[in-house]
Amino acid sequence: MAELQAKYGAEVQAELVEGDRGAFEVTFNGELVYSKLREGRFPLYAEVPKLINQRR
Repeated sequence: MAELQAKYGAEVQAELVEGDRGAFEVTFNGELVYSKLREGRFPLYAEVPKLINQRR
């Protein structure tokens, strides 16, 4: 997360919610770019920056 914030600043937010299913969601400029619940897995290392760059 620190790497994403260093690169994209306050425009990127990530939230990990503990629980039985464990939500992990990343938003960029208020738009959901990755959801562990939707995808069924954590993102690959380079996946989130790629998704963010597609929205820039």
